Amino acid sequence: MNGYSFELITGPMGCGKTEELLRRIRRCVIAKKKIKVFSPVVDTRTHGDYIESRNGLWADAIKVEHSIQILQKVKPDDEVVAIDELQFFDNNIVKVISTLMNEGKKVIGTGLELDFKSEPFGSMPELMCIATTVDKLHAVCMKCGCEHATRTQRLIDGKPADKSSPLIMIGGDETYEARCVKCYELPDKNAGKNKPHCNLKILNFARR
Repeated sequence: MNGYSFELITGPMGCGKTEELLRRIRRCVIAKKKIKVFSPVVDTRTHGDYIESRNGLWADAIKVEHSIQILQKVKPDDEVVAIDELQFFDNNIVKVISTLMNEGKKVIGTGLELDFKSEPFGSMPELMCIATTVDKLHAVCMKCGCEHATRTQRLIDGKPADKSSPLIMIGGDETYEARCVKCYELPDKNAGKNKPHCNLKILNFARR
């Protein structure tokens, strides 16, 4: 059995993570592997029990609210477990994937390693550590056109979202776009507020 592995596909919004996951799922189907696909209920971009890429590819998926439900729905004869949008799951997702690997399953997952503030997203740092392979995909920067976009830019009314906006905000191309490091923006309306003023005092020390 081709198990005991965890393939993690990561990168910013618009880099093709779900498309790559669907490609690997298709290969497993061709190889006649028993496979189950999961997606978090918080991801409401699709209006049914399936996952879908931006180019229209899709696959049936089981929507779950808590990561532990994945273990409850995976059967002993399932060989491959595919999980989309790992960053949205609770912290138990690390134990869930470790358990599946120990049971001899091949796990394939996708997730944003950085949130809109360019900080580690959810359990992704730990998942990257336990993964047997990590594929970091790049996108095209929607501002300058370079092919090495690694950041997810959140937009509100067409402008970069403030640092204080909610961590999770489900949306599509109208809400998020890929940016390179140079073009990525994170305004902070609270910058400089509530900071103590520094009163500089010059101390003169007399020589003894």
